[in-house]
Formats: sequence, C-alpha cells, structure tokens
Amino acid sequence: MTIRVLLADDQATVRAAYRMILDSQPDMEVVVEAADGTTAVAEAHRLRPDVCLLDIRMPGMDGLEATRLLAGPDAEQPLKVVIATTFDLDEYVYSALHHGACGFVLKDCSPALLIEAVRAAAAGDSLISPSITVRLLKHMVSFSEPAPRQAQPAALIAPLSEPLTPRERDVIAMVAKGLTNDEVAAALYVTLSTVKTHLGNIQRKLGTRNRVEIAARAWQHGMT
Repeated sequence: MTIRVLLADDQATVRAAYRMILDSQPDMEVVVEAADGTTAVAEAHRLRPDVCLLDIRMPGMDGLEATRLLAGPDAEQPLKVVIATTFDLDEYVYSALHHGACGFVLKDCSPALLIEAVRAAAAGDSLISPSITVRLLKHMVSFSEPAPRQAQPAALIAPLSEPLTPRERDVIAMVAKGLTNDEVAAALYVTLSTVKTHLGNIQRKLGTRNRVEIAARAWQHGMT
C-alpha cells in the first residue's frame, strides 16, 4: 500500500529535498506540493492524502492554522498531519499537537527520522523529534501543576473502569521516555504487533488519542 503525501513548504529547495527522500521509498509517493497554507488545505481537501507534511512559517495561512483546519477537533474528516520545521519552540510544538498534528520533526533531522514520522502518521501513530520529546512533556506538565510525583500513580488508575496491567504500565513508562514502538518491543522482548495492541488498550483505558497524550499523562502522574 502506497502512502500518499502532500508537501507544503514555501521553499522550493526544501520541497525538492523532501520529495527526493520520500519518493525514494517503495511505499511512499508525493502526490502534490504547496508553497503556502491556503493551497495546502485546498489540495488536501481535494486529494485527501494519507499524510500532510507541513511547514509552520508559510505565507498567507501558516502551518498551525492549516493543521487546525485539516486535523483539528472541528475537522469533519480529519487528515494525518506531520509538522516539519526549523523552529522547535515549545509554543509551536504544543500548538501543533493541540491542533491535531500527530508528528513534529525538525528540518535538520535525518532522512530516516522523517520517513519514520510519515510512516507513523499513516499508521495512526505519533512521532516527535527525540530532541524535544522530554522537554515538551515537562512543558505540558508545568501547566497542570500536579501534586507531588510520588503521590500520583494511583490517581492515574483510580478513575479507570478497567485497571492497567503491569505490562501496560511498562509500556507507558517507555513511551514517556520517548521510545519508539520498535524500541519498546526490543526492551520488552515482544513483537511490534504486541506493543501496538498494548498501546491500543492503554489509549482506550486512559481516554487518550495518541502516544503523546499517553506520555503526558505518565509525566503528570509520576509514571516515568
């Protein structure tokens, strides 16, 4: 199955580099390019690509507003959005995820990480550049002003109609440290499919939408 990708960046050289990287993969195809957010949103609605790879700072409509329109809570048929930007400012990361983005990488990341982020988004997963994952989670927790960490684990579990299993707690702790699904599988000596099953069960029990929200809950309740 080919992952159809929309590229949106106001720099033609960046779009050309991304196209070369993604089109070199046997399971990916760049189906359209856009130089601004308005065009990106229109083309995304027209073509409904599997993943939209958006820059933040673009003329007209920026990538954050485009993300809100394409993947936010008010989007009728939300699409998968990955943000790729030069700027790793906390407010950009937080806003992008709040607006529905399922990935955030920096433009100087390796081609392998860019490819992994697109694949993760297409599969319904999330990937944030490792260089900002832990900092982002600490930033998110700072707004909630949780009680002392040592008193929190029970608070995460008590409201649940179905308790977390010990293995699910292990997965949560690893996700909170920024480990990928492959790394979690290797650490626990289980298959990738098993990890995905655990994550699905965790999301259902915690009422979270993705691994980013799982990690945030873990940080808030001292499960890291």
